[in-house]
Amino acid sequence: MERLAFNLGIPLPAQASTEHPPVPASSVATPAGVVPEHDATAFNWLMAFTIVLFMRPQDLIPFLQPMHLADVTAALALISLLAGRLGRGAPITRTPRELRWILVFGGMMLATAPFSVWPGGAVSVFTDLFVKVILVFVLMVNTITTRARLDRFVAIVIAGTSYIAILTVLNYLRGVNLVEGHRASGAVGGLFGNPNDMALNMVVFLPLAIIAALRRNRPVLRVVAIVGIPFIAAAIIFSKSRGGMVGLVAMLAVLLYQLRRVRPGVAALVMAASIAAVPMLPDSFTERMVSIFNAEEDPTGSREARKRLLREGLEAFIEHPLFGLGAGQFRNYNPDDRQEAWRETHNAPLQVAAELGIGGLVVFTIIVGYGFAAVIGTGAELRRTHTRRRTREPAPTLADREPMELYAAAMVASLAGWFMAAMFASVAYYWTFYIVLGLAMAVRDVARQEFHTPAAAARATWRARAA
Repeated sequence: MERLAFNLGIPLPAQASTEHPPVPASSVATPAGVVPEHDATAFNWLMAFTIVLFMRPQDLIPFLQPMHLADVTAALALISLLAGRLGRGAPITRTPRELRWILVFGGMMLATAPFSVWPGGAVSVFTDLFVKVILVFVLMVNTITTRARLDRFVAIVIAGTSYIAILTVLNYLRGVNLVEGHRASGAVGGLFGNPNDMALNMVVFLPLAIIAALRRNRPVLRVVAIVGIPFIAAAIIFSKSRGGMVGLVAMLAVLLYQLRRVRPGVAALVMAASIAAVPMLPDSFTERMVSIFNAEEDPTGSREARKRLLREGLEAFIEHPLFGLGAGQFRNYNPDDRQEAWRETHNAPLQVAAELGIGGLVVFTIIVGYGFAAVIGTGAELRRTHTRRRTREPAPTLADREPMELYAAAMVASLAGWFMAAMFASVAYYWTFYIVLGLAMAVRDVARQEFHTPAAAARATWRARAA
C-alpha cells in the first residue's frame, strides 16, 4: 500500500507545519513529504540531466565528451536534493511503493550475482547502469511535484525526441547513418543508438507530443509538438523496426481508446491520419513488416534468429529458475548447444526471467503493473471528480481537469507501446521504462494534490481513523 497521507483538515506534524503556511482543507491535498515549492535547484539539474540524456550534445560536439555531462548533472541534482531535504529536516526521499519495488529489483540483481555465470559482470550492470536509473528515479519522485514542473519536464522530453527525430529523418534522406540494409539509426547514441532502440523510444514518447499538440494554453510547446509529430512517426517508419511497429500499433490503439473519452473528435482525426498514411509507406518498410508473419520475406534471417533466442532464453530460465544467469549475463551464457551465442534475449520479460530467475520476474511484473495502475486509476478518478456530492468544494472545471486527463491517457498509451515493443527488446534495466513510470507517478500525484481525487480522500480518511 502506498504510504501517502493527504492534508484534508488533518493536523500536520509540528515540523512539517513550519515548512509552509497552513493550507485550507478545501484547497490542495498535499502528500506527506511532498513540498512543491522546495527542491527547485534539484529539479533544474534534473532537467539539465534529461537534456543530456536525450540530446547527447557530446556526440555531436567532441570536446564535450571528457566532461561526462550526464554524470555531472545527475550528481549535482542529487547533492541539491539531499542538501535541501536534510536542511529542512525532511526525509532523504519519499518512498512510494513503486520506488520500494524498484529498490527490491536492484537488490535482486546484487543478490543473484554470486550465482551468475559471471558475477563481476552482473554486479557491473547494477553499478554502471541500474544504480543510476534508481537515483534519477528518486529525483523524479521528489522533484516533479507540481503541474508546472510536470509540464516543464514533459516539454524537455518532447523537444528532445523531436530534435532527434528531425536529425534522424534528415540523415535518412541524405543516406547517412544507415545500418542493416538502409535502416535509419539514431542521430546520437544512448536512448536512440540503434534502429530498434530508437523506434521503441519514439513510440513511447509520441503520445506526449500528441497531447501537447492539443494544449491551446502552451503555444510554443504546441508548435514544437506539431512540427515534431510527423518526424517522430517518420523516424519510426524509417527504422524499419518490427518491434517498434508492433509497439506503435498498440500505442495508437490504446491512445485512441483513451482519447475518445476526453477528445473524441481528435481520436477520429488520429485514426483517419493513420489510415491515410498507409499507402504512402515505402515498399522496403512494408516488405520488412510482412516478414513478421512470413519468414520467406526476411532475407536477413533475423526473424528466425529471434525465435531461436526466445527458445534459448526459455531454456536458460528452466535450467536456472531460482537465481538466473545474473543481470545482463544471458549474452555471456554459451553452452555447447547454443546457436545464437553472444546475443540478448530480445524480450524484456524473458530477459528478467533468464537473468534474475522467477523472483526477479515477479518483482518486474509488479513494477510494470503499478505503472499501468497509476495512470489508469488516475484517469478514472479524474472522470469522477466532477460528479462528487459528498464534499463541499466546487467540482473542478473542464479546463482544469482536461490537461491531467490528457496526461493520464498519454501515459497509458506510452506504457502500452513500451510493453509491446519491449517484447522484442532487452530493455528491462534501461532508462525508458523508468522515466515513463516516474512520469506516470507524477501525473497521479499531481492529480491527487489538485483535485482531491476519491482515492486520495479515502486514504486520508483511513489513516485518520487508524491514528
